[in-house]
Amino acid sequence: MIAALAGLGYLFELSQQAGVFDRAWVDAHVRGQGLSGELLFLGVGAAFTAVGLPRQIVCFLGGYAFGLVRGTLLGLIASALGCMITFWLARLFGRGAAARLSGKVRALDAFVRANTFTATLLIRFLPAGSNVFTNLAAGASSAGATPFLLGSIAGFVPQTLVFALVGSGINLDPVLRTALAVVLFLVSGALGVYLLGRYRRIHRIKPDLERELDAELHLSGDASASAGGETPR
Repeated sequence: MIAALAGLGYLFELSQQAGVFDRAWVDAHVRGQGLSGELLFLGVGAAFTAVGLPRQIVCFLGGYAFGLVRGTLLGLIASALGCMITFWLARLFGRGAAARLSGKVRALDAFVRANTFTATLLIRFLPAGSNVFTNLAAGASSAGATPFLLGSIAGFVPQTLVFALVGSGINLDPVLRTALAVVLFLVSGALGVYLLGRYRRIHRIKPDLERELDAELHLSGDASASAGGETPR
C-alpha cells in the first residue's frame, strides 16, 4: 500500500510539472463546462487529495472555478471523497497489521473507536498534520467509517470556506482571519482536554471497578462456601 501511494505521489508530482490541476488547467477544462466540469473537478480533486495534494489547494481552485458557494461545496465534497479513498485503502490492506499491535495500542484504538467523531473533529481543526496519514491511521484502526467521515466533513468546513473565499477573489479581512484561527485553536484545545479527561477517566475507573467487583465476588464466594460447605462456581 505504501509503495502504491508513493507511486501515485510521484505521478502527482509529474502532473504538477505538466500543469495539471492549476488555474490554467481549471480555465481550460473546468470553468464554464457545466456539470461535466464539476464532475471532472470532483474526480481529479478527490484523487489528488487521496495521494497527498493539500486539500486547501483543492478548495482554493474550487472557489476560483465556481465562486464562493459552489466552490466551498465542491471543494468540501472533493476533500471528503479523497479522505475516504485513502481510508478504505488502509482498511482493506492495513487492518491485519493493526490487529497485531500491543495491548496498550489496542486500548487506545478502542477508545478512538468509541469517540471517533470527536477525535476526528479535533484532528481536522488542527492547522498542522498530514491529511493522508490521518486517513491511513483511521482506516487501519477500528474507527467507524461513518463518524470518521462526518467528523472530517465538519472539521474541513472552516478552512474550506476560507480558501474558497480566497480563490473566488473575495478579500478576507485579516482581523476576521485571525479571529477564525483563534476560535479554531480554542475549540481544538477544548476538544483535546475533553478527550484527554475522558480517556484518563475510563482507564482510571475501569481497573478500580474490576478490583471492587473481584473483591465482592470473592467475599460472596467465601460466604457461600461457609454456609453450604461447597466451593462456589
